[in-house]
Amino acid sequence: MPVQEEFANPFGMDEECRNCPELAACRERVVHGYGDAGAEVLVIGESPTAGAERNGVPFTGDEAGERLQRVLGDLGLSNSPPDADEPELRNAYLTYLARCRHPDRPATDVEVANCEPFRNAELRMINPELIVPVGQRALEELAVEYTTRAPESFDADAEHATTVRGRGFELLPMKDLEDLTDADADAFVDHVLENVFSRDYRQTKGRRSR
Repeated sequence: MPVQEEFANPFGMDEECRNCPELAACRERVVHGYGDAGAEVLVIGESPTAGAERNGVPFTGDEAGERLQRVLGDLGLSNSPPDADEPELRNAYLTYLARCRHPDRPATDVEVANCEPFRNAELRMINPELIVPVGQRALEELAVEYTTRAPESFDADAEHATTVRGRGFELLPMKDLEDLTDADADAFVDHVLENVFSRDYRQTKGRRSR
């Protein structure tokens, strides 16, 4: 695989997308995925915060993003400080269910569905082994497609820092970053280091060794 030159939107997805008229009318920019295009770990949240929209980089620009970036650093997936606007990631990719931010409300189900082709394309091209759904909505959306459990059976708070078997990969649920305490972050890091990274979590999918 050639050396990746850009972390921001490495697959060249449409930055002028207007599939959601209300979001296109009020957004500052589309926030597509960011990170290692060959990552084994994909982190997905609901939609950009104001800080992420300002930077154009998922999970940056505010205290909530710094909590996630600190976790990535503790896991050896980031070589940057938690407050970096453009973190240097290794083996991690960051993205959202909905790529645009509305200042007054969460994305609607239709808007999330409109973004689904972007997410599915990223998943196909990256082919991650581990997916970290951040918050309840991301966990439920992934549960619909990639597990045999009903989405309403999932609770992001209760299943934080656990492993859920998906179709071809494992889900590592994380609480919403607004509610993530230092103890929660430590529990997540400990779980991944002790129960995931300590074993061969890779599926037989013809991936190159890293």
